[in-house]
Amino acid sequence: MVHVRVDEQIKAQATETLAAMGLSLSDAVRVFLMRVVADRKMPFALRAPNAETRAAMAEADEIARTHRARFGSAAELFEDLEKNTGQ
Repeated sequence: MVHVRVDEQIKAQATETLAAMGLSLSDAVRVFLMRVVADRKMPFALRAPNAETRAAMAEADEIARTHRARFGSAAELFEDLEKNTGQ
């Protein structure tokens, strides 16, 4: 038995997506683990972020930390972008 902590929204989306493929969440985990064993590696590429991505991640963390530029909706975000870019 495997216990995994997963955000409920991600779990629900994954369950729905997998169901469309004819798989349960348990089926998908079994397939994943079988590939790990068979290939002796992850069944997909894992890459470290490059310098540009790390800088963007740090900037996003700083924005979240200082609570700058928070928007209640996408419309508010686009309004702010238009206002601040002179369009």
